Amino acid sequence: MTQLIERDCPPRAAWALESAGLPPLLARLYAARGVRSAEELDPGLARLLPPASMQGLEAAACRLADLLQQQGRLCIVADYDCDGATACAVLLRGLALLGFAPGQLGYVVPDRAVHGYGLTPAIVELALAGRPQLLLTVDNGIASIEGVAHAKALGLAVLVTDHHLCALGPDGRAQLPAADAIVNPNQPGCGFASKHLAGVGVAFYLLLALRAELRQRGTFDAAAQPKLDGLLDLVALGTVADVVRLDANNRRLVAQGLRRIRAGQMQPGVRALFQVAGREPARAGSADFGFAIGPRINAAGRLTDMRLGIECLRADDPVLALELAQRLDAINRERRAVEADMRERADALLAAALPAGEPPPALALFDEAFHEGVVGILAGRVKDALHRPTFVFARGADGRLKGSGRSVPGVHLRDVLDLLVKREPDLVARFGGHAMAAGCQLARDDVPRFAAALQAAVRELAGDHALQRELRHDGALADAGAFSALAVAELEAQVWGQGFEAPLFLDRFAVRDQRLVGSGHLKLKLEHPSGALLDAIWFRRSDTLPQQARLAYRLQLDHFNGRERVQLLIECEG
Repeated sequence: MTQLIERDCPPRAAWALESAGLPPLLARLYAARGVRSAEELDPGLARLLPPASMQGLEAAACRLADLLQQQGRLCIVADYDCDGATACAVLLRGLALLGFAPGQLGYVVPDRAVHGYGLTPAIVELALAGRPQLLLTVDNGIASIEGVAHAKALGLAVLVTDHHLCALGPDGRAQLPAADAIVNPNQPGCGFASKHLAGVGVAFYLLLALRAELRQRGTFDAAAQPKLDGLLDLVALGTVADVVRLDANNRRLVAQGLRRIRAGQMQPGVRALFQVAGREPARAGSADFGFAIGPRINAAGRLTDMRLGIECLRADDPVLALELAQRLDAINRERRAVEADMRERADALLAAALPAGEPPPALALFDEAFHEGVVGILAGRVKDALHRPTFVFARGADGRLKGSGRSVPGVHLRDVLDLLVKREPDLVARFGGHAMAAGCQLARDDVPRFAAALQAAVRELAGDHALQRELRHDGALADAGAFSALAVAELEAQVWGQGFEAPLFLDRFAVRDQRLVGSGHLKLKLEHPSGALLDAIWFRRSDTLPQQARLAYRLQLDHFNGRERVQLLIECEG
């Protein structure tokens, strides 16, 4: 049962925003999300948090500036998700803008099935083929104790840029790799105000710091310095795709990237991905990143080789970019087929394992047919359906079980794993992650034991309240004008996402017509109390509604055959 909770909207805050010129509805929505002044909504780059407050950034920038002046070579160690791919592409493009020659830049990205995650000793050996003097991690490295030590033993400098939480030792203290510099807003002692930067955001900040260092060294003056804002389409894409919290700083990065895309200013690879996804850049929104562009890049890391995604994002030739985007689109279709098969198997496992009534506090699923690259998606689907922290395991190439977990609000998944490991030290070989997503490898082929330990840890840390599904809404819409195409387009133009959710409204409707369409979706004609007659769709709902229904819904501007119309997306009954 979903508990619907109306967001608190402080009247003074809404009044202040409206007085500053915001439309009443937007003022209400922003006030309910914690915005207290119009300055917080200013997307200007001048309002970004200053790089100087990020620990390790100056040291890393100095190392890179020295390497540039010495004409040395570096190798970027990327990650195999969209955040890692965009971060790698941002650095390859940005470092070239700041003076690095093509022969000085290289990159490697682990194969999920062969190498596993992060800077491991095996990845160090792989990077040596390019004869670098320095390794630079993006979106990984904070937990790479052994990999960094191996690189240092071989005489390489190592710069770690990451945003994940640090590993904890038996004494509860953070364990950090012995890198030459670590740039991570979540490392101990870092005073950077935003702890929610994605890996690509950290990479962009490194470029800002390097540009400032080169400017100080006289490489160029402020008037002639290279412009880095042309990379913000990639920064926005990686930030939304990694589902990090969209705090004020992240919203500015995303807003700037969307502004450029809507104006037709984007990398050829981004344009090509919009094309193959059937999306219109002029109407780009954060949902396009999360549900259309990001999944196509992620598909390469899940099923084949993330170098395909990186090459698409760094391509300057539009023809090549489109060819690579089409290959990514084909891989994503394959990923969907694999996922559909895995969902059927998961449904069978759940039907056999779960008695009637409430599911246990957490779930762990394994099937020999599960694909290692898709377990994270499946974990998310099960989590969404049952509102329980969920791990899904697949057997890796080395025979070990490799799992990916997704959590619900109020259950910090990495903390849960940390407690589990303290309770069962021989059960998990390695783990890492953050609040809402984590990964681990089982040291023993024992999913039932892991499931029991996971459930005990969730009970201890979270309690029953966190397992109650809650849906926060923004109340009712009184004015029929709120359903106009112009009003909905204004809503869609805002930056919504994780931690700054898109508006959800709750109203009572008269149901004028309803019928099933497609594979079990309910198509509706609803009359709002204002008299507005509205089209609506409730996906994966086959039961009909009574003549009067209280419904939670989102507004969507649907574009079809050159026409646009407002449609309601129904979430649940109220």
